[in-house]
Amino acid sequence: MTLPTLVLASASPRRRQLLEMLRIPVAVVPANVPEIVLPGEAPTAYARRLARDKARAVPGEFVLGADTIVVLDGHILEKPADDADAVRMLGLLQGRTHTVITAICLMAHGREHHAIDETGVTFRTCSDRMLRDYVATGEPRDKAGAYGIQGWGAALVERIDGDFFSVMGVPVRLVLKLLAEAGVEYRF
Repeated sequence: MTLPTLVLASASPRRRQLLEMLRIPVAVVPANVPEIVLPGEAPTAYARRLARDKARAVPGEFVLGADTIVVLDGHILEKPADDADAVRMLGLLQGRTHTVITAICLMAHGREHHAIDETGVTFRTCSDRMLRDYVATGEPRDKAGAYGIQGWGAALVERIDGDFFSVMGVPVRLVLKLLAEAGVEYRF
């Protein structure tokens, strides 16, 4: 079977880039889903719900919704509100390990297929000036946890335990697994 066009319910250029890297045809149709944690909602349940809601919000035969969050000590660090918030978040992450949770949901032929990945990321300890300089690049503004591991944010990372692509925004191995569940075999 030829790979179908995958409708990506996300404006993330990183997600699109990863899917296109595998030569999966992609159409970007961002979902307009409020990203608000419900009272008592656990981080994993929150990410899973958002991925599902995004996939449901966009029409198409094959629709992929995804959500990535950063969790430190049970608290979700989403996209920073402003540069000061980004510096604050990065300060919290210094010298510590946090969890990046990426949930995906594939809507295919009216059925939902779900997967979730959790990856540990350890930051090295950096100076306050380095953090401010990084934030001044503008890179952290649209990223969960205020950093992009695939860009200048790589300089903040000491170690990663898990899926690098998941930290970027979509665990490609799990996308291929969900496509297979939906009857679509990935071929080079």
